Amino acid sequence: MLTYRKKTAGAALAAVLLVGGATTACEDGKKAEGGKAASAPSVQASPSASRAGKGGAADAAPAAFLQKTKKTSEEITSARYTISGTTGGQKVSAEVSMRFKPTPAMSMKATAQGPEGGTGEIRMLDGAVYMGSEGKFLKFDMKALDEAKAKKLESAQGAANTSGENPGDRAEQLMGAKDLKNLGEESVDGVKTTHVSGSVTTEQMRADLATTAGPEAKQRREKSLKQLEDEGIKTLNVDMWIDESGHTKQVRTRGEGTKGPLDTTIKFLDFNKPVEIVAPPADQVVDLAEMMKGSGAGSQQG
Repeated sequence: MLTYRKKTAGAALAAVLLVGGATTACEDGKKAEGGKAASAPSVQASPSASRAGKGGAADAAPAAFLQKTKKTSEEITSARYTISGTTGGQKVSAEVSMRFKPTPAMSMKATAQGPEGGTGEIRMLDGAVYMGSEGKFLKFDMKALDEAKAKKLESAQGAANTSGENPGDRAEQLMGAKDLKNLGEESVDGVKTTHVSGSVTTEQMRADLATTAGPEAKQRREKSLKQLEDEGIKTLNVDMWIDESGHTKQVRTRGEGTKGPLDTTIKFLDFNKPVEIVAPPADQVVDLAEMMKGSGAGSQQG
């Protein structure tokens, strides 16, 4: 049972790191395996991608595309996306359903490889975090935990409340890149997009926090930035593929940190469609707070 919980938590928490931090930014990616720059999966350059100076998307100001996706993202009520890649040297993949409005909630199914890996699921709703798999869940009720324990789970709860992947945050961060560029039109899974890229630093991101509008966006970016700083990542690069409606179709982030390489890709499947997230059945849940109360009572009696 302990081994099961350890593997489940390893996969789930690694996925939370992907959502809360690693998806924020990455290094410029020039040092890919074999000395070649790695390319994001399922992307094909269209003829206009190489027509710089000849009109079309390749000539449009990249900031205009970022501003459009930032505005569109302000209206997002829900999103479904996949995450794949490496963070802290650990390979992780996940499927995420996120609801931002009217009440935040999230469901994530994740797989992590490595000694602390495994397959797990996270559900976050109504101030509680459920971690588990195979019909067995541990419940962490934030309202029932003392302050010290609640802080340990703050990053996980934040992923549901404020750190869900919102492409508007990525767009705003990328707009501050000094080498921001438009790489032209590319097809992502058959959808025509404009590929925008640029490098930023965690130092820049820290300075830009002061100008972030809105407390929720500021909190999301603060959590993401702290995760990057904790991983020792200093120079970052963000690649975004934005479709004609202004929605982000794909985001890739790469970097080199003290805890290992970062290379993650988020692929958005849809936006603003109904997302129904419910707590696991009561008979599948072990409430950690109740279990700890029982343990404390037993030890006092002994």
